Amino acid sequence: MTSAASLPLPGRPNPLVIDGRMDADRALLTPRGELVRGSARTLAEKLAQLPVGTARVDLDMSGVYFMDTAGLEFLEVLRDHGRRRSMPVTATRWNGQPRRILELAGLDTGDPLRLPAPDGTASPESPASSAVALEREERLHLLREEVEQLRQAIATRPVIDQARGVLMATYGCTSDEAWHILREASQLSNTKLHAVAEALTVSAQATGAPPPEEVRTALSRALARRSSR
Repeated sequence: MTSAASLPLPGRPNPLVIDGRMDADRALLTPRGELVRGSARTLAEKLAQLPVGTARVDLDMSGVYFMDTAGLEFLEVLRDHGRRRSMPVTATRWNGQPRRILELAGLDTGDPLRLPAPDGTASPESPASSAVALEREERLHLLREEVEQLRQAIATRPVIDQARGVLMATYGCTSDEAWHILREASQLSNTKLHAVAEALTVSAQATGAPPPEEVRTALSRALARRSSR
């Protein structure tokens, strides 16, 4: 049986597909495609479909060619499945860009679910192992925050581009200059960049309300500084 994740962004051609087979009581799963948003849910659905009596789950990751931080959530789903069912789980044969992401996250590129071995090593119950788990959890949290910020930036990009267009048409500035004016106005007014952009875009419409006073003042100061350069 095959499970597939939905596309994370329009235009991505290959959602994650997870094929699998049973070898006695061992499940052999082969994900193919991209580890992106929705992949963890796809894996959870696939794991839920495994036959009763499955005693081990091994993933061959060689068919995965791209991964963002959602791939770390994918690994947490697999780890949690093994923990809750007291069974071994592995994810091996990483290569290319996904392997590099594991390196940046400080994970074992052979099998990121593998605990440190006895030579520097720590058993699952040892304090050192707990420290490693905490460090990984902290890195995962930071990476998730970074990806969320990127998603928000993508979501707010259209209105920011519109505001840059308004400034370029009104004041004859370049695209880069318009960006710096918006960013400076955001800092001067202590207002989020997309809020400044939205206020400016609305004000440019025939029936649009003018920006709030603090944003107007900040835009005026930013424009004045540009003129004086």
